[in-house]
Amino acid sequence: MKRAGTLRLLSDLSNFTGAARLRELLAGDPAILVRCSPDGRHLLLLRPPGSPAPQLLVAVRGPGLPLERAWSEGDPSPLDVFFVPWLARPALILVWESGLTEVWGVGMEPGWKLLQSTELCPDGGARVMAVAATRGRLVWCEERQPGVEDQPGQLSMAFNHCVCVKTLDTSGEAGTKLGCTHILLHHCPSFGLIASRKELFLVPTSTTWPGVAHVLLIWSPSKGKVIVAAPSLGLSHSKSLNPKQGDTWDFRTLLRGLPGFLSPREPLAVHTWAPSSQGLLLLDLKGKVSLVQCHGGTRTVGLLQEAPVGLQGSAALGTFHGTLACVLGSTLELLDMSSGRLLERKVLSTDRVHLLEPPAPGVKNEEDLETRGALRLLSALGLFCVCWEAPQGLEVPSDKDLVFEEACGYYQRRSLRGTQLTPEELRHNSMFRAPQALASILQGHLPPSALLTTLRAELRDYRSIEQLKAQLVAGDDEETGWTELAEHEVARLLRTHLTGDQLAQFNTIFQALPTAAWSATLQALQLQPDRSGRLRSQAPPDVWKKVLRAPTAGKEHPNGILPPFELLCQCLGQLEPQWLPPFVELAQQQGGPGWGAEGPSLPLYRRALSVLGEEGKRPEALELELLLGSGRPKAVLQAVRQLIKKEQWERALEAGLTLDSSSPLLRSEIFNLLLAEFAQHRRLDTHLPLLCRLCPPEVAPDELLLLLRTHLPDDAGATPFPEPGAEPGAEPPLTVGLVRALLEQTGAQGRSSGPVQSTFEDILWDSGTPPPTPPRGPMTTLQASDHPGQEAWGPSGQGLGAADVGVHS
Repeated sequence: MKRAGTLRLLSDLSNFTGAARLRELLAGDPAILVRCSPDGRHLLLLRPPGSPAPQLLVAVRGPGLPLERAWSEGDPSPLDVFFVPWLARPALILVWESGLTEVWGVGMEPGWKLLQSTELCPDGGARVMAVAATRGRLVWCEERQPGVEDQPGQLSMAFNHCVCVKTLDTSGEAGTKLGCTHILLHHCPSFGLIASRKELFLVPTSTTWPGVAHVLLIWSPSKGKVIVAAPSLGLSHSKSLNPKQGDTWDFRTLLRGLPGFLSPREPLAVHTWAPSSQGLLLLDLKGKVSLVQCHGGTRTVGLLQEAPVGLQGSAALGTFHGTLACVLGSTLELLDMSSGRLLERKVLSTDRVHLLEPPAPGVKNEEDLETRGALRLLSALGLFCVCWEAPQGLEVPSDKDLVFEEACGYYQRRSLRGTQLTPEELRHNSMFRAPQALASILQGHLPPSALLTTLRAELRDYRSIEQLKAQLVAGDDEETGWTELAEHEVARLLRTHLTGDQLAQFNTIFQALPTAAWSATLQALQLQPDRSGRLRSQAPPDVWKKVLRAPTAGKEHPNGILPPFELLCQCLGQLEPQWLPPFVELAQQQGGPGWGAEGPSLPLYRRALSVLGEEGKRPEALELELLLGSGRPKAVLQAVRQLIKKEQWERALEAGLTLDSSSPLLRSEIFNLLLAEFAQHRRLDTHLPLLCRLCPPEVAPDELLLLLRTHLPDDAGATPFPEPGAEPGAEPPLTVGLVRALLEQTGAQGRSSGPVQSTFEDILWDSGTPPPTPPRGPMTTLQASDHPGQEAWGPSGQGLGAADVGVHS
């Protein structure tokens, strides 16, 4: 089915404040910078340095006051201006080349006001080369003066930049404030910064040193990693880089560890960069459009019929509904991103056209459903959108039909009817009156109310989902469309009870689109890693109660349908296995009494292990992390035994040392297991200090020796040296020198107060001076007749003297 692209006029700019000034600036300067606020109500225009006043204009659609700023001749104008994303009230960040940064916002009072002014480069001597604003962060690349330790030269000057990030605190009455600063990259070349909604791309510029001008970096703050990519070489490599954990990298050290990236290669001949929901679009000088994906891979999207005329020609890239739109001068070309086929080519009436990003998902805007997600074009003639005409025969159901259809499903589930109930039967036979009353409210017969507002919002979301389904059925199989549908459905299902059909649909979405489904769940549970690498959640208890609800004991799930928790663990084990143990630990903290099914239910770590495969076929490292993080004594002992079997002594010792004072019996049991290994071989000798720390404080030296004697091998000799003729490399038996540290540990713990606790403690703490010898008297031999019970003192043939029994004359 061939689609027809149309240009639809959204606004002739007359509904914007200062419309005449807005049209004048758009028609006058082709190099003007244009940005749109996340809600689509504000337009920002920044003119390049040296332009006449005003250099900055912020126009608002509807009620509101514009913002105009001008700087006198000779004073620098801002290098870049950004709308602060993900805010309810509009806010701007202005950044100068000197590092001066101003935050402007709209408060309760009308008009714009300065909220904060700060310096990004407080030391002086540095200048900002590029800046970008991502969600909750301001990132910039600054050029620094060479330090004393830097050697002068062209190479040193090429790597005298650094990339820094400053947090954006968006809480409080002030709206937003700039927080602390962290350095991401030291000693890097000049990078341009391009921000998408989830990633930040560090791309080479015309001033980047040619030896590394073919390398770009992709920083993913949510995943805490940076990807080094070389599109011309087809290489990519991932490294950990999480500022919350204090991570920072030296660019030169980073590339030295990746020798394949330093192969001689021509710099990237890029004419235009542009962010998209799937990655970073780049247009080269030959007219080829490529996509650098978020994981570092590169693929060709299409080839334009016309190539850019030099670096000075204007070009703009954007995507919508699986379609690539490229404005090259006064020509608009639409290409299918999956096949690269040219769909349509239009000639515009002006060559000064700017592409605007669509409003951010989840942000309220005034667009209708037909234009939601479409690409928008801005020129002096007005604001347009590029969208596809709906195919003939494709009808989006009305609000009333949606209400009746939902009511049919509700009534069908509560009735015993064997035949399928239809909206027509429900409507005409008056079987269920509530949808009629609800539909009449939605038609506007009653005045607005809080209930009406809520119902309209829910139906608008429901209608957008139905329209998205209809578009996908009509042939638009774009990946982002399916992703958006999965996110909407998961968010909707998490508001239900997740039983029966809802649970089956929940499983189907995770099986078909696991990445999108997990992304939606991540937002619903509000999962974020903290500074220590653990997960935290701000989701209400009701959401966790639905996720953690266990199946009824003794019942199997038909057709492989998993409960929500098992489904999430299975998906997370496939996508991000390293986050599965922290997720299970967080779930254990969120669980409450009575959240499981009736009757006894399995602990969460065992439920997570059940979806990783049968015992013996699971990933060993993942199983160990789940067992150790469970906090259950049996699970921790099982993990320690596995570590002992693998001879991972240090990790086994650390597992016992991490236990707090509430688990003395478990810690003592782990100590006994490791002590048994210590008595049988010598492979634990290097970890003896950790074993001493693990020793329970209540163990006395005599008890320790008895434990060691229990675990000593039966064939241990009495000599510390191997017997003559023994095999070379045979381990010597346990000696007092090896046990001395443990005995001193137990002796020190038992000597703090009170009398001597064992017969060995006085030996351990002997001062080295023997007691004085008692005076001896004259020796007298005892006669047998004087002591008739002599046989009781010793065996036959042994004569005992008086000194032997302590008797003196």
